[in-house]
Formats: sequence, structure tokens, C-alpha cells
Amino acid sequence: MRTAGLPYLIVRIETDQPGLYGLGCASDPQRTLAVRSVLDDYLDPLLRGRDAGDIEDIHRLALNSGYWRGGSIANNALGAADVALWDILGKVAGLPLHALLGGRARHGAAAYTHVDGDDPARIADDVLAAAAAGYRHVRVQVAVPGVQNYGTASTGTAWDPLAYLRHVPPALAEVRRRVGDGVELLHDAHERLTPAQAVRLVGALADARLFFLEDALAPEDADHFPRLASSGATPLAVGELFDDVGQFLPLLTARAIDFVRLRIPTLGGLTPARKLTAACELFGARIAPHGPGDVSPVAQAANIALDVSTPAFGVQEAARFRDATLEVFPGAPVPVRGVLYPSEAPGLGVDFDEAAARRHPAPPPLAHDRWALVRGVDGAAERP
Repeated sequence: MRTAGLPYLIVRIETDQPGLYGLGCASDPQRTLAVRSVLDDYLDPLLRGRDAGDIEDIHRLALNSGYWRGGSIANNALGAADVALWDILGKVAGLPLHALLGGRARHGAAAYTHVDGDDPARIADDVLAAAAAGYRHVRVQVAVPGVQNYGTASTGTAWDPLAYLRHVPPALAEVRRRVGDGVELLHDAHERLTPAQAVRLVGALADARLFFLEDALAPEDADHFPRLASSGATPLAVGELFDDVGQFLPLLTARAIDFVRLRIPTLGGLTPARKLTAACELFGARIAPHGPGDVSPVAQAANIALDVSTPAFGVQEAARFRDATLEVFPGAPVPVRGVLYPSEAPGLGVDFDEAAARRHPAPPPLAHDRWALVRGVDGAAERP
């Protein structure tokens, strides 16, 4: 189904008790049909007849059943099934999901919203408007003249890292000057830089005083994060593309990152995500779960349950769900004065209206791939 210009893949696991089911999110906007095949052709027959309460055992069984285990496609499928089982467990216990994870460590999860534009003065006005609406954290993306840039309206057809490095740091510094220190600013480089360019960016961002810089490096370049961390005082965040908890461990043990941008479906569900969160607490890092428009209300509810139950919480990305999304997902979490609160209903507290979903058919394959087809000034394919 599609309610926000993006395809959502929602999983429903039913039990032999009438009316008892769980929901999970397997959304992968670029490879939806591949994830669905894993669910329909492999996990469905594997899970039939098993005890829904044996979450750890089912997770390990499903993870190992493919032998060449892991990867984002298999993990998104497994992650949806895993969260659905946690949803069932909460409903059986009559408890909200956060209660199963140890209860509240805070009342709600501070959320960050998104602001973008081409003029620092107008961006600053939008940041202050978001702050007036209750947001203490705002991600800022800056349009670069003549450049195809991430997270904002592009005025060019190609990615130019040198133009980005010239333009964005002083623009962010000017936004900071105009808004003062009463609101936290974030920025996403979206993995487009080389390690040397990322070092230059970190050094140039001191005056912006960011809450964090996200994805300064791609996963393939993660070994350079210790070098990056030593090049400036800007806190670093990474992880939405990681599909294995083990990818985070070298960065945590080296104290090379400050925030883990975990994506619950892509990591394989809440079962591994909560273990990663415990590791973050031990190593002094904080979680900042992925939550843009391609994360459904089901996955966002799982994020919030994790957020409020751990001392290692940092901030939660908040999607702006459209009216159609709210229609399809009764109980969808919506920020209140910049804070996302967990449901007190048993389980996730979010439902799925299948009749409403049929009014929003999914787009064809490859429809959402276009945004990622980025080329550099010399015509070479670039990371999105």
C-alpha cells in the first residue's frame, strides 16, 4: 500500500486465538517485492504452528534458516515478523510494548522535525517556527545553487561535493547565529562524501554547533570514523543503512560515534535492536532511531517503545504522516509539542485498516528508485 508517496509493507501474524494478531513493518521502498517474497515464500511456512511467545528462538531459527543470513532484504522481512511477535506478546500480557522492555525511563521521546531551504534567513525563521511548535531538535538541509543536493529542492542535475563543502557550512553557521542556542540543529550529509571530504566538513561545522552530523561517511567507509571523530567536536551519527548489529560494535568500542541511527526493520527487528541499545548504554552512545516517511506508524510505535524504555535514548526522527496514513493506521503516533508518547494500549497500540489500505494501492517497482539515481559532475554514479 502507499499513503505518503512511499510503499509500506505491513505484516500481520495471526494466532489460533480468535482476534489475536500482531503487526510488523517490513517496508523497503526500493525492494518491496523482494522482501514480500521472503515473507510469503519462506517465513510464512517456517513460522506456522510455532508458539508466538518464543520470540528469541523464532528469531534465531529464521535468521539461520537462510544459511547466507542477514542482508537488508532478509532482515526487513524478519524484522517485521519479530515486531509482530512482540505486539502479540504485549496483547497477551495486557501491557504496552514499553512495559515489556522494562518500563518507562522517560515520559516521552523528544522528536526532531525537518526544515530545508536555500536562504539561511528563511531557514532560520522555519527553525524558530518549529521551536515555537515545541520541537527542541530540527534537522536542517541547505539547497546548494546548481547542485542536486539531498533533503531539499535541487536546482541542478548533478552532485558536486566541492560546491556543497563551500556552501553548506557557512549557511548552517548563519542559521545558528540567527536562531541562537535555544534549539538543537542536526544535518544529514547522506553518505555522499569521501573520508577526506568528511574530515573537511567536520572541521568546518564548528560554528554551527550541531547536535549531530548524520552519515558523514557511507557504511563502506566506516573504518574512517575514528579519524573523523578526532577531526572536530561535532557529534557524529550513523547507522540507518546498517543491517547487522555487528557493524556498530567497532564504532562503539572505539568511541568513534555519538549516536546510533538504528532502523528496527533493517536490523531484523526489536530483538536485536534492544540488544544494540544496551550496548550503546554501556559505551556511552545514544540511539536516534530512523523515522522518516518510509517508516510506517507500526515501525514508529516500536521505535517509541524502545526510546522511552532506555537511558541510552538521544532523539527520535519524526515523520509527518499524511491524513491517508492516519486513516489506514488507527493509533498512529503523532508528535505533541515535539514529543512522541508511547501508547498505553496492549502491544504496539497501532492497528491496520485493510479496507482503507485498498484505497491506496502501492506504486509499481522502481517508482521510488528515481530519487537515488544521483550522478556527479563527471557523469559517474554517486551514492544517494
